Amino acid sequence: MDKLHIETPIFESYTLNNKLGKRIFFKMDCFQPSGSFKIRGIGNLCQTQAALGAKHFVAASGGNAGCAAAYAGRQLGVPTTVVVPETTSVAMQERIAAIGATVKVFGKVWDDSDVYARSLAKKDGAVYIPPFDSPSIWEGNASIIDEANNNMHEPDAVIVSVGGGGLLCGVMEGLERNDWKNATVFTTETKGAASYAAAVEAKELVRLDAIASIASSLGAKQVCSAALDWSFQRDIQPLIVSDVATLEACQWFLDEFGILVEPACGAALSAVYHEHESIANAQTVLVVVCGGRGMTLDKFNNYCEQLL
Repeated sequence: MDKLHIETPIFESYTLNNKLGKRIFFKMDCFQPSGSFKIRGIGNLCQTQAALGAKHFVAASGGNAGCAAAYAGRQLGVPTTVVVPETTSVAMQERIAAIGATVKVFGKVWDDSDVYARSLAKKDGAVYIPPFDSPSIWEGNASIIDEANNNMHEPDAVIVSVGGGGLLCGVMEGLERNDWKNATVFTTETKGAASYAAAVEAKELVRLDAIASIASSLGAKQVCSAALDWSFQRDIQPLIVSDVATLEACQWFLDEFGILVEPACGAALSAVYHEHESIANAQTVLVVVCGGRGMTLDKFNNYCEQLL
């Protein structure tokens, strides 16, 4: 069966090229049918499980992973339930339901929803679909670099936002299997949601007490262990940016390309739009535009009124 994700284009930013004296490329996964890169990995896992006879998918997510699971279930003809926490907006619940999934609200935070989802998945024929921690998910996400390798030379730097670490693990797998050995990987997180940077500094997994950032899609209190493992194998440099910087980057990206993305995606964009000193020596930069369905124009404008 054909993959559930699409091959996304690479856009070059001539505005940033002129400003920075570099070549800046954006891998536009905001164009995926589920709204974000998540369909690459989650779609791959769901296809694998469907081939093994799965009769029901169960996921816990208040956002993009839920949209991806719902889309995969719809395309594969497998009933899907997405458990969301109470903090999930009505708009996002309606978006997931419109794709075709059954939405259940349980718990104050994602961790509570996840426990309930796992219990539902114990029923006959049901399969639990994690948001980021699965080798099948990483394998699917690695296709980002497969596609990039077919369309450009290896860059000096690759910039990727980190939440739970599933995208990072996929990017790292993609770099390895396409022999991109020289690119430095920069991870971006917002202050208040930087569990990966904390883990790299401590050289062990760190669990945050709380998430204090508007970039809710980066709100994993602890990254998957595989993401930390990659930091021992390859040059990965964590960057922490502010909520204000992410919003400004989202705004500039909107002005340049007419596309509105989540602050979680804006974290990666911020590294180039704000000329982060860490990438000063990189002449070619690939930014993974992870996308996101959790942002509306009203929500974006409200954030801007509060913070900018």
